Formats: sequence, C-alpha cells, structure tokens
Amino acid sequence: MFHTNQGGRGLRTVLSGLLVTLLACAVALVSGTGAQAETKDEKTLTVAVSQEVDSLSPFLAVRRITTALGRLSYDFLTNYDPKTGKTIPALAESWTTSEDGLTWTYKIRETKWTDGRPVTAEDARWTFDTMMKDEAAATANGNFVENFESVSAPDPRTLEVKLKAPQATMLALDVPILPKHKWEGVGDYSKFNNDTEFPIVGSGPWVVSAYEVNQSITLTPNKDFWRGAPKFDKLVFRYIDDSDAQVEALKAGEVDFVSGLTPAQAKALESADNITVNKAKGKRFQAITLNPGAKLQDGTAFGDGNKALQDPVVREALVRTIDREAIYKTAYGGFGEANGGYIPSRYKDYHWEPEGDAVIGFDTAKAASLLEGAGYVKGSDGIRAKGGTKLSFRFNVHADNPQYVQAAEMMREWAKEAGIDLKVEPVSEVGALLDAGTYDILTTGWSVNPDPDYILGINRCSGLPAKVGGPYLSDAYYCNPEYDKLYAAQLAELDQPRRAEIVKQMQEMLYKDNIFVVWGYADQLEAFRSDTIASMQPQPDPGGNYDSQDGYWSWWSATPVGGEDKAAGESGGTGSGLMLGGGAVVLAALAAGAVFLRRRGGTTADDRE
Repeated sequence: MFHTNQGGRGLRTVLSGLLVTLLACAVALVSGTGAQAETKDEKTLTVAVSQEVDSLSPFLAVRRITTALGRLSYDFLTNYDPKTGKTIPALAESWTTSEDGLTWTYKIRETKWTDGRPVTAEDARWTFDTMMKDEAAATANGNFVENFESVSAPDPRTLEVKLKAPQATMLALDVPILPKHKWEGVGDYSKFNNDTEFPIVGSGPWVVSAYEVNQSITLTPNKDFWRGAPKFDKLVFRYIDDSDAQVEALKAGEVDFVSGLTPAQAKALESADNITVNKAKGKRFQAITLNPGAKLQDGTAFGDGNKALQDPVVREALVRTIDREAIYKTAYGGFGEANGGYIPSRYKDYHWEPEGDAVIGFDTAKAASLLEGAGYVKGSDGIRAKGGTKLSFRFNVHADNPQYVQAAEMMREWAKEAGIDLKVEPVSEVGALLDAGTYDILTTGWSVNPDPDYILGINRCSGLPAKVGGPYLSDAYYCNPEYDKLYAAQLAELDQPRRAEIVKQMQEMLYKDNIFVVWGYADQLEAFRSDTIASMQPQPDPGGNYDSQDGYWSWWSATPVGGEDKAAGESGGTGSGLMLGGGAVVLAALAAGAVFLRRRGGTTADDRE
C-alpha cells in the first residue's frame, strides 16, 4: 500500500537544504568521487528522498519509502511485469487453483535467504499465518488475508491457501515473504521496527545494509538473487528535505536521481548538462478529504470537525467550487490529468469517471444556489451560515508540496464566490490532525497498484480506528455499509470484466458521497544523471516511471555508465527523456533493454503506498 500512498501521515525531516548540501560536499571531498562511488571502482546509485521511515518491519510499513524498501529486499509470491503490469512469477514459480476457486497451491522456487538459509514454503506459510492471527502483524497488509481460512506447507516447495470465499487478488498479494527463522522470536510485532540488526535478512535483489535515521538508507546487492544481481555496487537513499536542495544536489552530482519535480524544476533541468528528465503518466491521485465526523469503529464520535461537512448539500456545494482543469493547468503547469475517478486512467480496465449529468462540475453559481436552498444564508462578512454554524473551514495543506498550496489558494478564491470561507493553513505534518480528528479539510494522495483491491479497501468501515489515535487506514473516516458490500463482491468476483464493473460502482459511490474528493492525476516528473545511469527499466514500458514502481525493476536493472558491455545480454531497461523547450513535450528513447517474458496476477503530501 508510495498505498499511495501510499495519504497524509508522514513526518518530515527538518533539515536545512544548505546543511544537507554541505554534508554531501564533505562526503564528496572525503571520497573524491561525489555520489558516484566511495572507492575508485565502486559504483553507487544515490537517490534523493525526503520522507521519513515509519518502520522497516513489513508488518507495519505503509509509507511509500518503506513499501518500496519491502519490494527491493523481500520477494513476493508474484510480481508485476515491468512492461505491462500483468502477473508474473516471483517466489512462486507456478500456481494452480481448484475448480471452486477456494484452494490455491503455489510452487515455491528454490532460492536462498541472504544469510544462506533456504527459502521454503514454511516461510510463506508462517508470514501469512502470523498476519491472520496477530493484529499488529496485519497492520500494513491485513486485507489480503482476511478471507483466508487456513495456510499450510505440506512440503518445502508447496504452499497451500484455503479461502472462505473466492478471492480475486490471489495473484496480486502484495505481501513481503519473511524469513521465519529470523522473525518467529520477535514477540510484540507492534513494537518491532526491524532496525536493530544489519544487514537485514531478505530474499530480494537488494539487502538493507545500513540505516541512519533522517540521513540515509544503504542497500547492497544480493549476489545470489535468482533473477540476477543488481549492477550497481550500492543503492543509497539520501535524505534531503527541501525539493530545491534536491535539484541542486542533482545538478552538482551529489545525488543521481530525484522525483516529485515541479514543472518549473523539470523545465529548468531539461537544459542542464548530463541530466535526463522523465515524464510518466501518473499512478497517484491528488485529492482532498472532508471530515464527515471522525468516529471510531463502535460509532463513538471524536475530534472537532465542522459539523456542516456532515451535510451532503454542503459537501456537494464545496466540490462544485473546485475547477479541476484549472488546478492542473495552473498549479501543475499542464503536467497532469483533471479527473474525479478514484483509479488513475493509466489502469484502464478499472478506471471510472463521471459522464453527463453525473458530473459534479465546477459551477460556483450552482453551489451558491444549493446552499441558499438548504437555508445557508450569507452574512455581512459574505460567509454563509445556518443555525449559528458558519461555512468556514480549516484547510490544512501539506506545506512541502507547492502544487497543493497553490491549488488550495485557488480553491479558496472560488469557494468565496459561493459564500464558503476556506482558511488555508499549510502544515508540515498532518498525522496528528488525522489521529485526533481535528481537521475540516486536508490534502492527500495515494499510489494505486495495477490491482485496485488495496486502495479500495482503505475506505471500508473496518478502516476506522478502534481507539482515538489508534491504527487506521482511511484518511477521511469514511464508512458506508453499501460500499463495504460492493468491496466484498469485487473481491469474490473472479471474472475480470464483471469485477471491473463492481469496482467502477464503488468509485461512483465515492464520487457521489463527496467525502474523498479526487482532483486528478499529476504526471510523474523525475530526473537522473545520465553520466551515472546508462539505462534502467521504466514501468510501464514505454513512457513509464522509475520511482515508486510496482516491483523492483528500475533499481534492479539500472546499469552504470561504463557497465553497458558487462550488462549486455542481461535484463536491462529503457529510458525516456522529456524535452520541454518551447512548451513542446517530446518523448525520446534512451536505451533498449531485454524483453521480460513472464507475467504479477501500497507524511509527505504523497506518502502512502
């Protein structure tokens, strides 16, 4: 669940861009080679990040940075094809299912953990069984096992899962398989963050070898990875809190890759020496959540959200003051798609968007008319009120995201025309507001996987917390029993077209309820040093992204400059550059890689899986 964010709960590292740059320069002076290497022959790929680690335990990790680490350092049963996003074998090299769809049998490939112990079906059985029985172990990915009846490992190469009902996600179980011999003695999984012993034992292409809080995460290649070892000698995620400082570090050669670029940054980098800018269609949505009244699973209300947002008329009126097209044209410089559908359009099988009379479109006059008809009258200050309740709302915006801040200011002006007051309040951290329910409107964003189950699952009633401040998934305290019924139906539907129709009904319900309001999908703008990285695999291919992939393809396939001959014949990758001069967008192929033949089948502003 990079979910999307996979939301809005990350803590931001409070570091000065200047301090980070000076630190990077000091490291470069000591090593003599900048971000490229620590020794003359060692090749290091350095990626700038700004999001803090929530936990290195796959049982607890939900933020984008840590779900990505999970994909890099642990194998899943299946994976996503880097070109098409379809199901391909991974730790499970094959599988069969019973005629009634209730029993799934996976053949586990012969491979090893990074400490030399064999990976067996018992490791997978233990992982799933622990998630089924321990609430803390189910924190991040528990939705995948809610329907499991039992899990067994009749022999070292065979995993058998029995289901209570058919489950459409059995070839899309985004669960890192853990080494039982390292984890079974942990004890309290709610407190274990997997950050006390390095290197961390895994089975993926990379090994988490060091972690310095708010400074860096270092990974080294798993030389025995069954698909082949990565080509760089080190992969380092380096913390640089400020996005402009990240760009300067890229230009100076102190880091090799940055993501989350603004349009202005992307355009400026296009003319920089030895830098390639990549544009990909967004796999994340940008949205706001309206507080409909924070409540616990037992219905207990808490927080101090403006009660006017519990009125569907007020929510609809507010949404009608949002010009999605203008937001992406102005705040995102045209690099994005205005859309109200919950599943991004790059996932065409499951994408839904309103049409005709169903569109809740931008119309401030209509918004004012709705409010007037519902008894919300303008006061002398121009703000509407009813029964002493003013339509004046706190609008908490991620301060680290300039697009969000600009969009919020635009929304404030539009809302004013309808008699709604939005008090835009940029904040560095929204997690505490969500935990306490002390917000009215928040900006948010989630990553969406090729299979929509996880992102749909966060909006179920079971996503509400059991206690104030307790673990929860929903950003909007959304609970609709009819939605929950549809969720169960899509999960049990094995016919893909019929399942897609149910998924679209769910999106339509979210759209009409106007609690979780999607603006659309920003293009993913990223850049890398072309004098460090010769090639790497985008997803999808062509025209895809490198950062926050569904899988490990980019960093696994990345080939250092000078290493192309060594990599010949191995699984490589392609790149696509974005030419931004004169307002034109021209995609150009950078390099060709091997074809993948097999088939897989979730704060900062955008922190969730």
